[in-house]
Amino acid sequence: MGFLQLLEVASAPIIQVLLISVVGAFLASSYCNNLLSEDFRRSLNKIVFLAFTPSLIFASFAKSVSLDDMILWWFMPINIGLTFLIGGILGWIIVKILKPNLKVEGLIIASCSSGNMGNLPVVIIPAICDQKGGPFGTRDECRNRALPYSFFSLGLGGFFIWTYTYQLILNRSMRYKAFEAAQAMKIPNTDLDADTETRLLQGNIVSENTVMGERDTENQILVDQDPSSESKIAEISSWQRMRETLSRVLAEIMSPPTIATCLGFTFGGVKSLRSLIIGQDAPLRVIQDSIQLLGDGTIPCITILLGGNLTQGMKSSCLQPRILISIIIARLFVLPAIGFFVVRAAANLGFLPEDPLFQYVLVIQYALPPAMNISTMAQLFDVGTEEFSVILLWTYGASAIALTLWSTFLIWALS
Repeated sequence: MGFLQLLEVASAPIIQVLLISVVGAFLASSYCNNLLSEDFRRSLNKIVFLAFTPSLIFASFAKSVSLDDMILWWFMPINIGLTFLIGGILGWIIVKILKPNLKVEGLIIASCSSGNMGNLPVVIIPAICDQKGGPFGTRDECRNRALPYSFFSLGLGGFFIWTYTYQLILNRSMRYKAFEAAQAMKIPNTDLDADTETRLLQGNIVSENTVMGERDTENQILVDQDPSSESKIAEISSWQRMRETLSRVLAEIMSPPTIATCLGFTFGGVKSLRSLIIGQDAPLRVIQDSIQLLGDGTIPCITILLGGNLTQGMKSSCLQPRILISIIIARLFVLPAIGFFVVRAAANLGFLPEDPLFQYVLVIQYALPPAMNISTMAQLFDVGTEEFSVILLWTYGASAIALTLWSTFLIWALS
């Protein structure tokens, strides 16, 4: 397979993403009377989070992966976890060295750690099988193995993205908003036209703060007089922290994408449940078909939203060129190089099936551009939406060349 053929195969899904993004940018422009307005984008983003993404994850797991496959491919969850871990470390190093705005710190780490395990593997890997002269067997044999690998990668990637990356964006957004609130409180009121009511309200707030301070002082005196109360307060604080931690874990577990992942594992792994909805003779096949149809809308909607956010991001983004260059180098070149040695070491130790296509899929998981679902999270928490659209624009443009180079190298190395 020649370089130009690989370039065509690797760049096709990237070009699809960019073309659909252009449609979203056009719909959000004045030429369409701002049809894709900010409020509309927020509403559509919530629909993607609550309906489209869970449907795509469930359909991917339930349709293509069985319990035997999960046992045989046990290294793939570990491999994807390593992509998030190593990529997160690279993103953290970028943040520590370049010291960007607090608003985009979480987006930088997420861009380096969370790859697009969705539409890209599903398009690229089977397309590799269509080329003649590859090391992965005949076209039909290769595609029969490639599609389950791709869908298993999609489902596992969704699980990591909606647990690790979701929590990362949530925590960083809360830190940023707390910082913004603290900065706003430090700004004095210099409005000379402030009316009497405003001054009275400020006076009341000061009085209430004074009273609360006096009460806190009285309570502190009581605590000092009763030594046993200190241990009680410590116990109460520990219990409260435990409850808060448990509530956060439950909130993650109860998010729609995570629930869909668990259900997809269940229906894909249990044969009796799988036979109910999967297959030509399944009595409830219409349920799987409906879920699949709903899930098919995930990628187009996310990509259109990306284009709509990009119009604003090109005007208001605070990202410096050196940050974009660092993300591209870390995500598309350094991380895949590390991943190649990880996969080869696992193969030499006998941890992987004797299938070069499986090794190809594992390395490609390190070389994918950032996940578009990060855009959904950024808009859910209202932090860095425009900045991340710019990150996606440049990383996806660079990934057309990077994926081609890595595919060429891997086909040569695995032949």
